[in-house]
Amino acid sequence: MVGATGELGTHAVHGLMTRGSQPAVAGRDPGRLDALAERTGCPALAIDAYDLDGCAGAAAWTAAVLGGLDGVLVAVGVPAFGTADSVPDAVAEHLMTVNALCPMAVLRGAIPVVRDGGFLAAITGAIVETPLTGAADYAAAKSALSCWLTVVSREVRRRDVQVTDARLPHMATGFESRAVYGSPPRLPPGADPATEVAALLDHLLGHLSSTRRQTPSR
Repeated sequence: MVGATGELGTHAVHGLMTRGSQPAVAGRDPGRLDALAERTGCPALAIDAYDLDGCAGAAAWTAAVLGGLDGVLVAVGVPAFGTADSVPDAVAEHLMTVNALCPMAVLRGAIPVVRDGGFLAAITGAIVETPLTGAADYAAAKSALSCWLTVVSREVRRRDVQVTDARLPHMATGFESRAVYGSPPRLPPGADPATEVAALLDHLLGHLSSTRRQTPSR
């Protein structure tokens, strides 16, 4: 679980554990990561979005500490708001690195590591389907990740690896209030994050359970 110390990531970690899975956790904030690891007993790895080599190595590290890897879920992201001509280039670069290049590196490193019949997943968000005015660079970064996931899904299909582009709706996490630039537009009430994450986990683990039933030796 990458992005484990965010609200969605924390929901996912606890949801995986209650469903009988043994996750490893990865994130940027060492203090919060250590606290999560202490509470849950999960192996923990500190990674930074700007260290793409470190991101790419997360899957191999996880497989080593857990004795294998059935799936990877990435829940990292940061928003920014403003018209396209007002967003500084440095902010645009940051958005692309955190929202696209980091998840892509994590999952790229996971492709040869994850077991056949497993899953690779990243949370992109509804903004991929309905880009907001005043969020062009944020939408572009998430859409780049979405496009990448679409192609990867075709590349790993023969191994029955499920690739999930999780376009979750706007949720009541306060995510938009943590924008690195600009102010968010008026948004409707957000969906319940616990409910949305639970549905995503059921989808991912349902595929895993199905492939295990079909091929018990995997």
